[in-house]
Amino acid sequence: MTAPSDAISPKASGARRVRSVVILGGGTAGWMTATALASQFGRTLEIKLLESEEIGIVGVGEATIPTIHWFNQLIGLDEGAFLRETKASFKLGIEFVDWVRPGYRYFHPFGTFGVPLPGVAFHHRWIKARAEGLALPLSAFSLADELAQQGRFAMPTGDARSILSTLGYAYHFDASLYARHLRGLAEAAGVTRTEGKLQDVERDADTGNVTALTTQRGDRLEGDLFIDCSGFRALLIDGTMQSGFEDWSHWLPCDRAVAVPCERLADTTPFTRSTARPAGWQWRIPLQHRIGNGHVFSSRFMSEDEATGMLMANLDGEPLAEPRPLRFKAGTRRKAWVGNVVALGLSSGFLEPLESTSIHLIQSGIAKLLTLFPDRDMDPALADRYNALLNADMDNIKDFLILHYHANPGRTEPFWVERREMALPESLVAREDQYRRSGRLMLGSEELFRDASWLAVLNGQEIVAEDYNPLADVLDGATNAAQLRQIAEVIQRAAPTLPLHDAALAAAMGQG
Repeated sequence: MTAPSDAISPKASGARRVRSVVILGGGTAGWMTATALASQFGRTLEIKLLESEEIGIVGVGEATIPTIHWFNQLIGLDEGAFLRETKASFKLGIEFVDWVRPGYRYFHPFGTFGVPLPGVAFHHRWIKARAEGLALPLSAFSLADELAQQGRFAMPTGDARSILSTLGYAYHFDASLYARHLRGLAEAAGVTRTEGKLQDVERDADTGNVTALTTQRGDRLEGDLFIDCSGFRALLIDGTMQSGFEDWSHWLPCDRAVAVPCERLADTTPFTRSTARPAGWQWRIPLQHRIGNGHVFSSRFMSEDEATGMLMANLDGEPLAEPRPLRFKAGTRRKAWVGNVVALGLSSGFLEPLESTSIHLIQSGIAKLLTLFPDRDMDPALADRYNALLNADMDNIKDFLILHYHANPGRTEPFWVERREMALPESLVAREDQYRRSGRLMLGSEELFRDASWLAVLNGQEIVAEDYNPLADVLDGATNAAQLRQIAEVIQRAAPTLPLHDAALAAAMGQG
């Protein structure tokens, strides 16, 4: 049978393919993108990366969330080598200290609460049991929370009969070492790096698409597709393609940070700590060789000198460098893909690292780009789809971050009072109201943060469900409460039998 006359032959189709990609900027975003493209396309795609050693990377994103495993599997990363090369530690979640009121703590665990049981979702069983007198908090049903408190760690298992199946985990690592590790993998896979600073951007007179980048020393990098990983400067997506920026600082007004590493004095803890401060919050990220610290704050409510002093007064050990100031603005580009330019990382928008989403957003963008990878004609429908998906990602994460700030019934500082009284996005108002009324979370299938995350933060910030799914009334109250107590007891028995975090880390690196 002969092919229809209007069919596209494979040869003709191949002629339309993108053959060359140019990445502007290194750092975490640039080298993650280069490594991912090289791992998926091999030598069929020429990948060139332009970066300058004179331009530092922001590097505040030293904590991750469990979606990092998707990326590591995509590029075939060896976990032991990765842990050794990046001085990484394991992360079971985030501890929030003083966010609701001074002296109050809660934990956002990775994994799930409870175990799957017949009928309604686990948290509806818990809400029903609480209404009927059960005195156990939600945290009693999280193995990750219990292990974090005890400084222990264990790998999740796929056996649903084991309480270890409820665990999830991510990593803390040195962002500059991670970029260096990925650079080695990318260059071994054929990626070409050019040292230099951008001088000029050449564009096609008819389409406006970028055709080449030239450096200050005269190197010229031609390409079909250009990836902007130039950080906050957004040299291509904004400087060339004029993609606008949507400012979210009225919801998320922190616009400064001061970062400093300090000595590690004790065992590494398997969690990130976020401690509320008078005009923002402080992060603590434990690595094998040091602790990463930073103070995120709003310049409307605190000076940089005051913020620096507060950070330096709240370190575990001696500082290992001078404190480094950072400036940013919360918001997004509704069009992160314009023409043949795709922005990844900070060039596409910024959300403060409160829930460690920076690296996730890079890999989420990479995943979308691979799924929607264009031909040379740069079909605008692909860009539209990419932008719609990224917008949904950013909006959902934005709402989740705002939740932490506005629900603070016990803080009296002007910054926190303003957060408590601010007008909220309608999407967040609807979600909180529905949870209060019915215990339902109303999550979309594509949302990053799932039931356990929203449950942890809603309840942690004292937004409490007043009712539950009526299906839970089918359950006998005494039997339901007994089952829940049994799960909590299993967690209490299991946790002390599991390894201390440093021992588990050494074993994972082949040093145990």
